[in-house]
Amino acid sequence: MVTRLSSGAATAAVLLFLLQGNTLAALSGAPPAPAETAARQPGVPADADAATAAPECKPEAAPASGEESKAETPPASKEPAPFPALERFEYMRPQMGSPFKITLYAKDKESGDKAAEAGFARAQQLNSILSDYQKDSELSRLSATAGGGRAVPVSDDLWRILDLSIDMAARTDGALDITVGPLVDLWRAARRTGVMPPPDELAMQRQRTGWQKLKLDRAARTVELTMPRMRLDLGGVAKGYVADEVLKALAQNGVESALVAASGDIAASAAPPGKPGWRVMTTALDVPDAPPERLVWLRHSAISTSGDTWQRVEIGGVRYSHIVDPHTGIGMTDHSLVTVLGPNGTTTDLLETTITVLGPEKGLKLIAAMPGTAVYIVRQPEGKIQSWESPNWNTAAANGVPEDR
Repeated sequence: MVTRLSSGAATAAVLLFLLQGNTLAALSGAPPAPAETAARQPGVPADADAATAAPECKPEAAPASGEESKAETPPASKEPAPFPALERFEYMRPQMGSPFKITLYAKDKESGDKAAEAGFARAQQLNSILSDYQKDSELSRLSATAGGGRAVPVSDDLWRILDLSIDMAARTDGALDITVGPLVDLWRAARRTGVMPPPDELAMQRQRTGWQKLKLDRAARTVELTMPRMRLDLGGVAKGYVADEVLKALAQNGVESALVAASGDIAASAAPPGKPGWRVMTTALDVPDAPPERLVWLRHSAISTSGDTWQRVEIGGVRYSHIVDPHTGIGMTDHSLVTVLGPNGTTTDLLETTITVLGPEKGLKLIAAMPGTAVYIVRQPEGKIQSWESPNWNTAAANGVPEDR
């Protein structure tokens, strides 16, 4: 168990804030049985306010000029009427190794450009803190102290991510483990070469991982990596947090309606003018007869998807994901897509990676314990397509944000 030098209740408070007052309960109760593939309904057409291409959640095509959308009338927007003369602007730059897109509504181009610059500046600042690729990032400098017997003060941004990640690890028996860096390095090499890691090397690197080896001191806001050659990896957490922080930067610059797409993590503030929400399509599993894409509305909410559709390797006839199971050190093999809806990108990003490792049954229990979240899971273990969804998925997808059950 992780060593904490102050009250564990304070740790939970950070996650409670992100979940907008919702609590995490003990995991219990039987999950719903997997649904048959044929029971899934295809998505419906969308308008021009679709979320733009993230690898795991993609936009719907807009109707042709003069053509009415055939989508059923969505729920009326609960947003206050926005400023009547807002214009739509789109911006894209590479950030954190992925295309990073901001779509916003502003009164004019000058206002939009100013807000977007502030958003990208915040993303760049966070990349210099949270990146495991940059050797001079705050995260990399922290990892370099591993095994030195020294507790290191960290910034507020890094602390929030570490604290939330360790809390999730403790709740899920390490399904999310940010100390998995040494194993991720091994698996990246395996994906490049197409050769499995040697068993002895895998065993050695596993000894350098384990969330219990990360010591957080809440009172002093310090962190210690207790074993030599540990390395932290925030790949399953950081982008959702960055998307949230970019939305905050946009709001501070007068933008109330915006959508931020950071790879498979999409976060939205208020709905576009005159619309009930931002329209996003989930991605279908890349196999024949898979359930079709599904329509989701976002409004003051977020969606994150985790899967191996774009990042995978086949070794010895077995398809492995880029997502490493912390318990084995090997890429996942169930060929899955896990899509989570929630109040913000930090929450959805944490959950999608965790549920991918937990699997459907435990993943549904975790979602049931977290009001304000919903999940849709499609996987193909041993060649058989299966799908699950939390009971509130359809309502959440239609209303723009999951409601408490």
